[in-house]
Amino acid sequence: MLARVYCASTVGVDARIIDVETHHTNGMVKFFLVGLPDRAVSESRDRVEAAIRNTGSYYPLGRITVNLAPADLPKEGNAFDLPIAIGLLRMSGQIHTEKLDETVMVGELSLDGQIRPVKGVLPITVEAKKQGFKYLIVPKENGGEAAVVEGIEIFAFDHLNQVKDWLENRGSMQPLEVDVNSFFSKNGHSKVLDFSDVRGQENVKRGLEIAAAGGHNAIMVGPPGSGKTMMARRIPTILPPLSLDEALETTKIHSVSGILDGRKALITSRPFRAPHHTVSDVALVGGGSVPMPGEISMSHNGVLFLDELPEFKRSALEVMRQPLEDGFVSISRARMSVTYPSRVMLVASMNPSPSGDWYNPQDMNGASALAMQRYLSKISGPLLDRIDLHIEVNKVSYDELSGKAKGESSAIIRKRVVEAREVQTKRFIGLKSVYSNAQMNTRMVRKVCKLDKTGSEILKKAITSLGLSARAYDRILKVSRTVADLNRSENIQPHHIAEAIQYRSLDREGWLG
Repeated sequence: MLARVYCASTVGVDARIIDVETHHTNGMVKFFLVGLPDRAVSESRDRVEAAIRNTGSYYPLGRITVNLAPADLPKEGNAFDLPIAIGLLRMSGQIHTEKLDETVMVGELSLDGQIRPVKGVLPITVEAKKQGFKYLIVPKENGGEAAVVEGIEIFAFDHLNQVKDWLENRGSMQPLEVDVNSFFSKNGHSKVLDFSDVRGQENVKRGLEIAAAGGHNAIMVGPPGSGKTMMARRIPTILPPLSLDEALETTKIHSVSGILDGRKALITSRPFRAPHHTVSDVALVGGGSVPMPGEISMSHNGVLFLDELPEFKRSALEVMRQPLEDGFVSISRARMSVTYPSRVMLVASMNPSPSGDWYNPQDMNGASALAMQRYLSKISGPLLDRIDLHIEVNKVSYDELSGKAKGESSAIIRKRVVEAREVQTKRFIGLKSVYSNAQMNTRMVRKVCKLDKTGSEILKKAITSLGLSARAYDRILKVSRTVADLNRSENIQPHHIAEAIQYRSLDREGWLG
């Protein structure tokens, strides 16, 4: 006797529908699970048997073969327990229903029949809807995550008997529904952190506003205690709100990673990830024997903050170069190749020297110019090439710290950033993978960032007299275009170029002494 049930498995941030085929013949009691299952899937046999017996059903004896098709796709995770159990019950005649032909189901079973949550439910829901299935059965804790997708009926259960009752049309279970707009109204942005808490540092806040408006990568260089980390953690509060498509993209990555909060069905605020400087290459960009997303993908559509950049392993920093440039991470293994999106705003900070102080020729015991240059050289040129803004941060004076005047709030800054992004959205409409000024290629820079004669002269003088590198040229043009957008100027003016030039300090010859 043969029975078929539909399940799904994640591949990267997407999913594939899996046919769970169950076959039974008389003979010696044996259980075969085929179709490239991993260890967690292979162990489902014992969990399924105990769950079936402990929920009042009988476990069929004889030779049982369970095939997970397509057979050439590796199967990982714990989501196959429920469909295997239902397949055995259907094959043995304990369930009679035509619903299973229109249903995809996922879930891990405990020994008493409880259904436990699994990873990757959102991409599974999207794929089930795409393939035309009518119903999706998920664990109760994953219900909200699945219900954000419209066009498919979601049923969330916490016990195997509830699934059997629904299949046999016993009871009055209704599909789960959620109001997606309510998530945005409740969780759109943080109310805890605000730029009004930052005293002084107006030049740094201006630089971070420009970075947010154009999606530019930025690095802050300054002594300890000057507020670099404090300001970095407030950057998400001035970024534009997530659109629904961006929220779904971000939630899919967190769902696949298994870090999605069960009480939060949809991520509606931009991610902020700040890995420690001891992070490994794989943890930063993704990988492993079973490829999983890294920090750069989990901060997709948000901010990746690297505090004390020179302290990170050089190999870990170098593997970020391609994802920062392309906006995605490709991980290849012998059996499969997966791609994770990584369109992030990189924000880094560093002390100017190992001791944390600037070079001061009057201080014989302070940091030397050579020590500062060596410290900076821990960061490779190609990586610095991908950072548009270099922002110098100085210590805050006592008068600024003790003053009662508050700076601009995040809401006011965010309003200007959103307006600048709207200009860019209109500018790049119809262009694939270009959403902000920072993502322009060289050809687009030449087309969009045209200068008048005065602006060209200022840029030429900066390149020659300040010793700016060739790689700084395009970066200055991109940043000046963002400054013009913030000022609602159709053309790049000379003062826009002048402001952009000051953010290329690390390219200057002899900087830091």
